[in-house]
Amino acid sequence: MFKRRNTSGDITIYFEGQPVRCADGETVAAALLAAGIKSTRLTPKHGAPRLPFCMMGVCFDCLVEIDGIPNQQACLTVVESGMHVARQTVVNWSLWT
Repeated sequence: MFKRRNTSGDITIYFEGQPVRCADGETVAAALLAAGIKSTRLTPKHGAPRLPFCMMGVCFDCLVEIDGIPNQQACLTVVESGMHVARQTVVNWSLWT
C-alpha cells in the first residue's frame, strides 16, 4: 500500500508490549501499519476495530494511547525511541453520552 522511505528500523517503539522497529521521522501510524497492526483503536459504543484512514489528522480513526496519555493522533505523532503505544479503548460508554 505504501513504501517506507527508510527501512533501516533504527528506532524501537512498543505496541502493547511488543517491539516495533521504525524509521527515524516516521509517524506512529505509519510504523504500526507497516508492522501489520490490525487496529489502533476500538469504537466506544460497539468496540469495532479502526485503523488510520486519512493520515493527516482529520478523521481521528488513528487515536492511540502513547506513554499512558490517551487520545493521541498516531498519524501526527513522530516516533521516539522507547515510546509505549496501546490501542485506544473506552471502558465506560456512559462517559461519552
